[in-house]
Amino acid sequence: MSSLRKALCLGVYLSAWMMTAADGDAPKAENVRWLSLDFKTLLLWTATPSNYTFTVGYSWDDSDWMRSPNCIQIAETECDLSKELEPLRRTFIADIQTEPDKMTHYEVEDLPHTYSPPFNPYGQSEISAANFTVEMVEEGKVSVTIQDPLTSFHKYGKQLSIRDIFKSDLQYKISYYKSGNTGKRDIIFASNRGEVSGLDGGHSYCFMVAAFIPSRDKAYQQGAWSIQQCTPGHKNAFQDLSLGALVGGLFILAIVLVVIVAVTVVCCRRRARSSRTYQSSSVV
Repeated sequence: MSSLRKALCLGVYLSAWMMTAADGDAPKAENVRWLSLDFKTLLLWTATPSNYTFTVGYSWDDSDWMRSPNCIQIAETECDLSKELEPLRRTFIADIQTEPDKMTHYEVEDLPHTYSPPFNPYGQSEISAANFTVEMVEEGKVSVTIQDPLTSFHKYGKQLSIRDIFKSDLQYKISYYKSGNTGKRDIIFASNRGEVSGLDGGHSYCFMVAAFIPSRDKAYQQGAWSIQQCTPGHKNAFQDLSLGALVGGLFILAIVLVVIVAVTVVCCRRRARSSRTYQSSSVV
């Protein structure tokens, strides 16, 4: 009986030691961060390579934890939560639980897990650069038309744009400057189309646009800037010339003028000499 008790105690001790060792070797998710662009949202983390897997859960406002169907016992260190994080105005938090292979017995509370920072898709998802066109309306006025970036969401067979999500909260910032001038001006459009007036006629202007959501915190208000587009303008011949070409042209012009003056002086002297000779012949 005494030997049986000792064997049981030894078994319990060894089991506890094995669980502690397993817990010590289990990798913990680190550097947890959110990566979200146009509401395509990924949860990313780093971990030491091992045979362990990860299961991602999420919650909001102290609600019960939900498991992401596509992120249960995954070997990857990222999880796409785009479809789970709705409604978009909620603030979510994720939990990355480390799990061993299915053959290993364990208690969930004995394995490490890591919580993510809070994330609000509506207020924090980055917005990509928008495409736009610039057309001349009249002298000194252009029309700017902006195309809303698309999101990862679909509804009734249609891919939703950021306008479908933000509605009247979405505005656009337009930054422009006169070509050759470093001074920039910014204006705000409440819609996808607007006009910029007061431009100097005949000059080229360059434009960039970016989504602007003033209802967000300042760090997340502005989306990425678009590629710059410039109007052609009406350049004269001197605007097209570089400084070196202009100096060379002036030098050649100066030489031509010197030659013309020299030829004129020579011709005038010869004419004057011929005139004096003719007068002398007439007197004789």
